[in-house]
Amino acid sequence: MSNPLLIEFRTSFESAPFSNIKPEHFIPAIKKTISIALNEIDAITKQEEIPSFKNSLESLEYCGKLIGRNSSLLFNLNSAETSHDLQKITQEAAPLLTQFQNDIRLNHSLFERIKYVYENEDKSLLTAEQITLLQKEYKGFIRNGALLNIDKKNKLRELDTQLAQLSLTFGEHVLKDTQAYFLQIENEGDLKGLPDAVIEMAKTIASEKKIKGWVFTLDHPSYVPFMTYTENRELRKEMSIAFGKRGFQNNDQNNTIIILKIIKLRQERAQLLGYQSHAEFVLEERMAQSVENVKDFLDKLSLKAHPAAQKEWNIMSDFASKHLNINSLKKWDTAFVAEKLKQATLDLNEQELKPYFPLQKVLNGLFKIVQKLYGITLHKNLDIDTYHDEVEVYEVHKEGKFYALLYTDFFPRSGKQSGAWMTSYRSQKINQRPHISIVCNFSRPSKKQTSLLTFQEVTTLFHEFGHALHGMLANTTYSGLSGTSVYWDFVELPSQIMENWCYQPEALAIFAKHFETDEIIPSSFIEKIKKAAHFQQGLQTLRQLSFGYLDLSYHNKDASKIKDVKEHEKNQINSLQFTKDTSENCMSTAFSHIFQGGYAAGYYSYKWAEVLDADAFELFLEKGIFDKKTSHSFLENILSKGGTEHPMKLYKRFRGKKPEPNALLRRAGLT
Repeated sequence: MSNPLLIEFRTSFESAPFSNIKPEHFIPAIKKTISIALNEIDAITKQEEIPSFKNSLESLEYCGKLIGRNSSLLFNLNSAETSHDLQKITQEAAPLLTQFQNDIRLNHSLFERIKYVYENEDKSLLTAEQITLLQKEYKGFIRNGALLNIDKKNKLRELDTQLAQLSLTFGEHVLKDTQAYFLQIENEGDLKGLPDAVIEMAKTIASEKKIKGWVFTLDHPSYVPFMTYTENRELRKEMSIAFGKRGFQNNDQNNTIIILKIIKLRQERAQLLGYQSHAEFVLEERMAQSVENVKDFLDKLSLKAHPAAQKEWNIMSDFASKHLNINSLKKWDTAFVAEKLKQATLDLNEQELKPYFPLQKVLNGLFKIVQKLYGITLHKNLDIDTYHDEVEVYEVHKEGKFYALLYTDFFPRSGKQSGAWMTSYRSQKINQRPHISIVCNFSRPSKKQTSLLTFQEVTTLFHEFGHALHGMLANTTYSGLSGTSVYWDFVELPSQIMENWCYQPEALAIFAKHFETDEIIPSSFIEKIKKAAHFQQGLQTLRQLSFGYLDLSYHNKDASKIKDVKEHEKNQINSLQFTKDTSENCMSTAFSHIFQGGYAAGYYSYKWAEVLDADAFELFLEKGIFDKKTSHSFLENILSKGGTEHPMKLYKRFRGKKPEPNALLRRAGLT
């Protein structure tokens, strides 16, 4: 019993005992718990009772508990605190877990029981949640090969195993290329334009690497401010090219062949299941429903955004020529020039805002905001084990009762993927509360100064916390329908709507306080922030749309015709970009959302969810951003319900009507 992953955790709230879990524990535990789960499934199929929801669907829902827990631990650690050993173990575990999933989905006897229930159970005796679970499982089996013959089932197993391993390898390559590069500056003059805090952070990184001068990396807290503020154009170019060629270099981390393999295998898998393309397969279970609907959605937004983007580009180009001596804007100039233009036209310097956004005060303020909205309180627990010293744990309580654990992990480090995400260590179901984690890569504190966030980092924190609320406030019977287990183009609504509170004076007064004086952010700054929300919305919208089009192109019926990743990408997005292509760079080879994450044929959902959140927040604006009735309705109909009903039903129950697409255009100033 020395392997802690083979038993239930006997800890506070059954939290993970990270200090006791070693990489070598995972494979034996996964193999053993798979064996246990398959025996449980065998028992379901061999029972003599007539199939019913209770003895088939419910029994299936409750089996394999330890596998879900252990695989969540492994994959979450591989993202947030990886190592060479952990990566090897994850590569070994992926095909085992894929095979296990296929052993379930391709189990003919199990499918026959579920099919019987689907066709014969008296639906009037089932709850709405039970009906949804039944429909989801029945369709899930069919969509994962239950109707295929034995040869095709074996082919599906082979495809799924290959795809699982390729996806992991893609992410490992991006991480290695990200960490392999850094820019060392020894001439202090090359730091001109950079804020003091950024320079100090670069000095700290250099000290950690035991080299002279200042060091800038491709991690976002280092890369983004460097590209935004440094006046040395040649160094901006060097950093930009280094960032853009991750996964696209002549080394072992090149992802171009992997991309071609992934899109080929995804299409082959879709066609095996009777679909024309991976996009058609995916979108059948989305609010958008079809490739045509997504394309129409993107086209309509593009039609509105393009004229605004062209106007914004012309203004920026003219400004660069007149004031910055840059006559031809390159991609390494855009963030720098946009910031200078913003300072000139809005009288807004992002660095002036940072003192009002110390991480801890923002976090405490965010806790107060969600308490006002949803009646939850968060208290730090210093006794619960974590996977790194920087990770903190909070107990979440509602109406005096324990409701969830929240892990927070805010700063970049070696072994941690870039970006920001929310994840779960334990799902919610009846009589079980969830363990949720948010992982970010914010500017870390220095010896002289606390961590001060950019406004973009503030909105990122609120965004990920919105996802966390979706997980923490879930209140369903079955974990398969809990929290973020919803249609993928609905999952961003709780996260994106939370960003709206970052722009409201009443909310800013709670969390935007000077790190030294505790002074509330001046109203003049708030006005600038609100104006900045409309700054270059055309260009920003066009950029997001280009990613949506590119994603769709890799997964439509013509995807198998792609022979050259770089050339294909160039053809897809050139018309939506104003800078010339950089031959050394390829965005696709680091497009982890679609080649490693779950956004394949779904990147459009960011904009789709913006329509939902803009429309939903208009009700908060109408009633009051802390209106109890409105927030209670959002909690009851959206946050707590997960995927227990169709998302449009849930949305209409909250809003009283279908979402109004023009709400997004109004908010973005594109009408």
